[in-house]
Amino acid sequence: MIRTEGLTKRYQQVMALTDLNLEVTAGEIFGLLGPNGAGKTTTVKILTTLAKPTAGRAFIQGYDVVAQPLAVKQRIAVCPQEINLDKELTAYENLLIYGKLYRVPDLKKRLWDLLAIGELADRANDLVKNFSGGQQRRLLILRALLSRPQVLFLDEPTVGLDPQIRRQIWEMIQQLHEQGLTILLTTHYIEEAEKLCARVGILNRGRLIALDTPAALVQRVGGYVVESQENGRRHYALARDKKEAYALAHTHHQDVTIRRSNLEDVFIQLTGERLQ
Repeated sequence: MIRTEGLTKRYQQVMALTDLNLEVTAGEIFGLLGPNGAGKTTTVKILTTLAKPTAGRAFIQGYDVVAQPLAVKQRIAVCPQEINLDKELTAYENLLIYGKLYRVPDLKKRLWDLLAIGELADRANDLVKNFSGGQQRRLLILRALLSRPQVLFLDEPTVGLDPQIRRQIWEMIQQLHEQGLTILLTTHYIEEAEKLCARVGILNRGRLIALDTPAALVQRVGGYVVESQENGRRHYALARDKKEAYALAHTHHQDVTIRRSNLEDVFIQLTGERLQ
């Protein structure tokens, strides 16, 4: 459904993306994980025809994003990081205008069906400026779904939201996945990638440094992490299993924590840096 071959993007002297090769299958939730500036948004911009690559090629359902942008646009939808709704209009009016621009058939029925999916039908006639951040984010996703896309791009879909609202967005994304939609999302939230994504690609400084299922990536570093505080600094030790973790914990004398390893531990091992 999505394929890139040696995808590269340079902004003057800055290499935003270098030789990206990946393939996303139909119906998959695929996550691009990495810190700010890793190349996630640049990748989405190229795949959605908003930016041209410096080198390499990218395809959506077999259509070249540079040579066949119209065919690509007919098959995708994008939910951006920034909430760019018209906040002086109601939820219904926001969807109505967007739907008319895209000439969505059976528009009014489609609007009410989507508002029901997003649990916003009872707020349809309320001004968007009076919505919470989570409600605005749900409406933004609903707007992207109006044209019945085959591929949905979610760029940091829960950025800035509190944990409870974030989980509501996750539930909505999982419902869309169950309907067969192919979803590519970018995130720097570890839990989000582990919760939603069948596979994850980890980007750092424009390069893909790991690609696999979350579980397989975590297995690379072992199942457990022993954290300890010594001389004012936090130390981390990796362990294959609980037995090894307890043995490591006994070598420290204060403030020791044993926890399951996660994708951030993979990132730290590969780069020596923490996700921010």
